[in-house]
Amino acid sequence: MLKKAAAVLVGLLGVAAIVLLIVDFDVIRHWTAIHIGSINESGPFYGFWSGFGSDISEFAIAVGIYTGVRKVNCHSRRCWRIGHHPLDGTPYHLCKLHHPDVPKGGARIEDILAQYKKYQDTQGSAVSSAPTAKKATAARKAPAKK
Repeated sequence: MLKKAAAVLVGLLGVAAIVLLIVDFDVIRHWTAIHIGSINESGPFYGFWSGFGSDISEFAIAVGIYTGVRKVNCHSRRCWRIGHHPLDGTPYHLCKLHHPDVPKGGARIEDILAQYKKYQDTQGSAVSSAPTAKKATAARKAPAKK
């Protein structure tokens, strides 16, 4: 019963708004024309660029801020923290709360050293194939053959 009464009230308010729009259409049209800037105030398009058209740059600034925030925040759904930690093998950056390798209570020295050891192990094969500093130094000190 309550839902039906609310629906009837909303319908009556909608009909009243339409009637007021029809009766006072000239006033509403003039108000809209002034605020959009389509009335020739002091020259062609001056009213637009000093009124409604100036909001274009404000909209662009808002979109830029949203895009910047969306790019740097945590990629977990509905998390607005800054994502400082890239997740290996994915294009995602996560905050310390959502990243699986960041400890929940803060990083202890043991955690940091374990992560560094894990990194060194994954980089081990690339380092062994690269020339070492001793080999490069020996090659530079070798006397030139005549």
